[in-house]
Amino acid sequence: METTVGLRERKKAETRQAVHEAALRLCVEHGLDHVTVEAIADAANISRRTFSNYFDSKEDAILYGDEQRIRLLVDRIHARPANETAWQALRGAARDLHRELGDPEVAWAVRTRLAKRHPSLLARQLANHAGLERELIQAIAERSGDSVGAVRPRVMAAAFLVALRIATHTWTDEDEPRPLLEVVEEALDQMARPFDGG
Repeated sequence: METTVGLRERKKAETRQAVHEAALRLCVEHGLDHVTVEAIADAANISRRTFSNYFDSKEDAILYGDEQRIRLLVDRIHARPANETAWQALRGAARDLHRELGDPEVAWAVRTRLAKRHPSLLARQLANHAGLERELIQAIAERSGDSVGAVRPRVMAAAFLVALRIATHTWTDEDEPRPLLEVVEEALDQMARPFDGG
């Protein structure tokens, strides 16, 4: 029974990923406004009804990869050793996630950035990141003993997310990209330095 359930879940995950990749590719090729759910379903070799079993909209399908990485990152933060500071846990979680997933393909990262230039995708992405920021604030507050409403957890969560965003954009813009983790570490190092020293 467990084998059947495991196989079924793996097939669902593969289908969800195929739909996401088809949606992203079509969005880059034709622009979001010219992509329909039907076209995505056709490109992923599934029916419109099957699409609806996996995603509520084409925007959801396009942003699925980001949402998965966000969930994994939050899980990795919670799994870090309790004796680490909040900043150490955030950095360690980023390293853990990179070890697990490796570098994304540069072409995929560039396609993702192109696709996200659409206002409705940007709005959805901002909502996703706001949710992640709330989860990070909670995790940081739990580690540091600060209240969720305190300034420090909020600033630390925002700084961490900005560093990740800057690192990802820098990585995709480099002519000869270094490993993504190297760029992430550089951005996090810069974020951790005080600004009042120059």
